[in-house]
Amino acid sequence: MTTVEQALLIILSTCLAIVLVLTIIIAVKIIQILKHIRIIVAKAENIADKAEAVSDFFQQTAGPTAIVKLISNIFNATTKNKSSK
Repeated sequence: MTTVEQALLIILSTCLAIVLVLTIIIAVKIIQILKHIRIIVAKAENIADKAEAVSDFFQQTAGPTAIVKLISNIFNATTKNKSSK
C-alpha cells in the first residue's frame, strides 16, 4: 500500500467511526424521546377517560336537572302571577 492509500484509509476509517458514533448517539436520544412521548400519551389517555366519565355523568343528570328547572320556572311564573293580582 502506498502512502496515499494509507492516508485515504485512515481518513475514511475516521469518518466511518464518527458516523457510527453519531448514529448511536442519535438512536439513543430518539429512544429517550419516544419513552417521554409514550408517558405523555398515557397521561393524555387517562385525562380523556376522565373527561369521558364526566361527560357521561352530565348526560345522565341533564334530564332530571332540566325537569327540575322546568318545574322551578313554572312555579316561579305562577307565584309572580298570583303576587301581581
